[in-house]
Amino acid sequence: MQKGKMKGNTKRGAEISFGSFAIKTLEEAWITGRQIEAARQAISRYMKREGQIWIRIFPDKPVTKKPAEVRMGKGKGAPEYFVARISPGRILFEAEGVPVDVAKEALRLGAQKLPVATKFVVRRDYVEESI
Repeated sequence: MQKGKMKGNTKRGAEISFGSFAIKTLEEAWITGRQIEAARQAISRYMKREGQIWIRIFPDKPVTKKPAEVRMGKGKGAPEYFVARISPGRILFEAEGVPVDVAKEALRLGAQKLPVATKFVVRRDYVEESI
């Protein structure tokens, strides 16, 4: 599989589908499975495991690498890790069941673990409930 170019905005996954709050990417990148897991842990830890979190991306592209000091040729290297290809406008994480300020801070902490610039977005028809 070639590295390829990631031109243009995302074609799918640009709307909030499950939760009321989300983080959306502003640039393209490869996000590894470890980065996704680190962001998920940061978000769920700040939310104290209340509410719900949805991860909207999956690392399905294998990245191969040959060992150090190996001569050219002899085939392709072994898979080293997996990445998710991300285009601008893609929703990465969604959250629900917590107040706006808690969700904003939790998703901000999760976005710090990712190699892309992100933006906090709220569902259009969201109405804050008073308890």
